[in-house]
Amino acid sequence: MRVRIGTFNVENLFARFRFNNDVNWKLAAKDGWTGEDLNFSIAEKDQKRYTAMAIRELNPDILALQEVEGLSILRRFRDNLLGGIENYPYCALIDGNDARHIDVAILSRFPITHLRTWQHLRDPRGGPLFNRDCLEADVHIPGFGPITFYINHFKSMAPPMDSAPCEGRRTTQPIRLLQANTVMDLVRDRFGDDPAGANFIVCGDFNDHLEEDAEQGPSAIRGLVQWGAVENVLARLPPSQRWTHFYRGNERCHFPPAYRQLDYLLPSRALAARAQGLPIIERRGQPGRAALYAGPRFDGVGQDRPKASDHCPFAIDFDL
Repeated sequence: MRVRIGTFNVENLFARFRFNNDVNWKLAAKDGWTGEDLNFSIAEKDQKRYTAMAIRELNPDILALQEVEGLSILRRFRDNLLGGIENYPYCALIDGNDARHIDVAILSRFPITHLRTWQHLRDPRGGPLFNRDCLEADVHIPGFGPITFYINHFKSMAPPMDSAPCEGRRTTQPIRLLQANTVMDLVRDRFGDDPAGANFIVCGDFNDHLEEDAEQGPSAIRGLVQWGAVENVLARLPPSQRWTHFYRGNERCHFPPAYRQLDYLLPSRALAARAQGLPIIERRGQPGRAALYAGPRFDGVGQDRPKASDHCPFAIDFDL
């Protein structure tokens, strides 16, 4: 069976209650998103049509997601824009640690048989180790068995409020390094000290890149991405084609625009051997300002907005 597996930061897939309307709160409390459309809306609904278009064109069988507000909106998004429950019968999300409610999630055409959150883990200072979560999910592939996903959205490179405004990557590097190392520990705890032969995928938005930076310091994710137990499948492409995010730069900090890989699919070596082809990156939802992409765009995508996301979804096919 050929199974396409992907990852996508969908950029603020939020729901919004219309508080100024005459809301039937009893109906809302009982039925939530199945209540009246006038009482609930998807934020930036027009833009999210492009988000859905990118997913439909990529057509993954299993998709890891980042920046989803909750399970109810994921179901609504699926039902209205992704072909409904018939197309993706299984979806899962556990509310995590993020104060903005941007959670990690999974959509699947195959049964999700195990789900575990690691949001309770604490860092040495007593705060959440994963500022979102590392969602562990088993998906059962008929005739093959389970694949275990570790879905992540690591700490942003944006500078904390109390730090120098131009040293975001350096300041936040220790947090991402701890998150990346902990993910490897979780995999080893489940599959043993040499898990390369197990069937798992570490994936998501790692919010960092592999390039060294003289001013900002080393990458926090190099140990994970180059771990011998996994393969970074985007490395099958030439370096100029691996980017999944366009950074417009920062004139104040003298940071130039950059095209970088922030999103990752890291299948185990055993699984990677079953993916003989190249990954597919869907860029048609990227805004016009990402000028390195010179191909066609979805009708109506703007120079800045609307767009599918600030990230590109991508996937690769596995013969299982």
